[in-house]
Amino acid sequence: MKSRLAVPSRGEGCLMSDADTATATVDGQVHRAERVAHTDSPDDFAVQICDQVESFILAVTEVAKGDDPDSAVPYLLLEVSQLMLAGGRLGAHEDILPEERYEPDIGPEPDVDELRERLAKLLEPVDVYSEVFDPYVPRSTPVACRISDDLADVLTDLRHGMAHYRAGRVSEALWWWQFSYLSNWGPTASAALRALQSLVAHVRLNTPLADLDGLDTDNDAEGDDIELERAAGAVMAAEIGAPLGIKPRRRQGS
Repeated sequence: MKSRLAVPSRGEGCLMSDADTATATVDGQVHRAERVAHTDSPDDFAVQICDQVESFILAVTEVAKGDDPDSAVPYLLLEVSQLMLAGGRLGAHEDILPEERYEPDIGPEPDVDELRERLAKLLEPVDVYSEVFDPYVPRSTPVACRISDDLADVLTDLRHGMAHYRAGRVSEALWWWQFSYLSNWGPTASAALRALQSLVAHVRLNTPLADLDGLDTDNDAEGDDIELERAAGAVMAAEIGAPLGIKPRRRQGS
């Protein structure tokens, strides 16, 4: 058994009521609070979160098989974006309390090494990116990360909660998904999301990556440097964008 860790407390103004009809006002908008219930209704908060988690697990597992490599990046961008909606709902919800004091043992964690390796091979041209671990730490130094590592780690957290859910421990699953969203898979998935969105933007807007074929693409480039930057964008679109199924954005009238 694992000892219980409390979900970090948030300010009172951030907490939603546990009543079905409760509402919270944020920036003038009224938001309906969602209650953690133990029913099979498709409108139930727990069922909706489970559906989003399961959809992500299945989709990433399918992408990792490599059957449709041309669509890998767009699919991953879509799936991570949708998962972050579930995370946002968990983060905005009041602290979820499980029914048991200690976390029940779910047995050995599923091995994700094969999935991690498949994703790394699939994303080899663009797998590594730089990320600041905590944007609120002054003068943070960017660190190298891998999208494949991030997605595998997120899947590990989500599967852990799913094991509780399938065993009928709904509050335990929700507690775990909320806690791990705040402590691990939320920051990890949001970092991967920024990397995937940046990659799509680079290709669609015909702007090159920083060190493509040794070309310097500083923002203050002028004259010939601008032409080199445009050429680098075309190279990236052809060598990276096309194999990953991302098409450059067309200008109006072209």
